[in-house]
Amino acid sequence: MSKKARFGIDIDGTVTCPATLIPHINAQYNVNITLDDVVEYDFLSAFPHPVDRTEFAHWFTTNEPRLYAASELADNAHAILNDWKSRYELFYISARGENVLDITKNWFHEHAVPYDHIELIGSHDKLSTAKHHCVDAFFEDKHDNAVMLAEELDIPVILFDTPYNRLATPNKVIRVNNWIEANDWIRNNFE
Repeated sequence: MSKKARFGIDIDGTVTCPATLIPHINAQYNVNITLDDVVEYDFLSAFPHPVDRTEFAHWFTTNEPRLYAASELADNAHAILNDWKSRYELFYISARGENVLDITKNWFHEHAVPYDHIELIGSHDKLSTAKHHCVDAFFEDKHDNAVMLAEELDIPVILFDTPYNRLATPNKVIRVNNWIEANDWIRNNFE
């Protein structure tokens, strides 16, 4: 039996819906931003008024467990990841910190999302972790991560399209609109 391909998969904005945190931010800051307003990988870029970054970071860190526990699963992610679990190794590599590992694992169990490994690295620099785990493809929503992973590891990176990641990409970065398109690409290239 041949070795299963190993996929590195980001969690937030990839497995979870990219807009999942926005209602919480809107409620806290009494704003009405939408995902279309977030054109940089920074929620504060969408605010109609200046917000103190230190205060926002404190609010986010304080509420992180609650926000992650309430995260919505991206459309079709559950069915596709369940379909993949017997054919591929699913390694989730996230910028979340170790402090939310239990909450993250609970979320995976509650939503019945399969995994072989979950690693929360506390940084957006996923390159060394992806390299260490010898992933054959990566699934990401952050533009610079996608480009770096594709170029440095010479692997395909599936980039889930959002308003905040629409800069140009190299050939190894494959832009998809949803999990169905990601699944189609994987079927055509890994099966």
